[in-house]
Amino acid sequence: MLKALFAKEDPKESVRKWQATLRAEQRGLDRQIRDIQFEEKKIHKSIREAAKRGDMGSAKHLAKEIVQSRKAVSRLYVNKAHMQSLNTALTEQLAMLRVAGTLSKSTEVMKQVNTIIKAPELQKTMMEMSKEMMKAGLIEEMISDAIDSAVGGENEEEETEEEVQKVLDEIALDMTANLPAAQRAKAKQQAAAEPEEEEDMAELRARLDAVKA
Repeated sequence: MLKALFAKEDPKESVRKWQATLRAEQRGLDRQIRDIQFEEKKIHKSIREAAKRGDMGSAKHLAKEIVQSRKAVSRLYVNKAHMQSLNTALTEQLAMLRVAGTLSKSTEVMKQVNTIIKAPELQKTMMEMSKEMMKAGLIEEMISDAIDSAVGGENEEEETEEEVQKVLDEIALDMTANLPAAQRAKAKQQAAAEPEEEEDMAELRARLDAVKA
């Protein structure tokens, strides 16, 4: 029984377990990305409704939310890319295992772990994984600066007025671009209403364009 307690885990099994954990975390990031993008579509609709009411203060506030959500999605894609790089480095370790029979220290694994651990949503998982990797002799002791910088890593850069305006311009262009197709589809039934509809769209776009820093 004592022998079983102190027996070293099969390095091959350890690597496969880490890879399975990484794949599970990547699926989690994909879900987060989908959820954020779904919410963004709803915010787009709310901005249009605010523009119709002439409530450009709300439209601008909602545009800031879109800027923040896009930054979050971008960060999640970067984290996912680093996890894929770590997974590739672990696959290389498996290949070396077949030759050497043991894990050897990897600077690439160390680099990716130090990077991923800074992501708040992945910090707990990566801390546990890094301890197992140190025990297996794959990486050296974690750099304390990397661990410390993970705390508070969620601080967002202040979204610029320019980014907010770009979102509003984008929605205004989308509204205008969709107008001709809608007009053509309803031309026969709403011939008289079209000029008024076009006028309303122009007014909405003008309101969106008018929101300046």
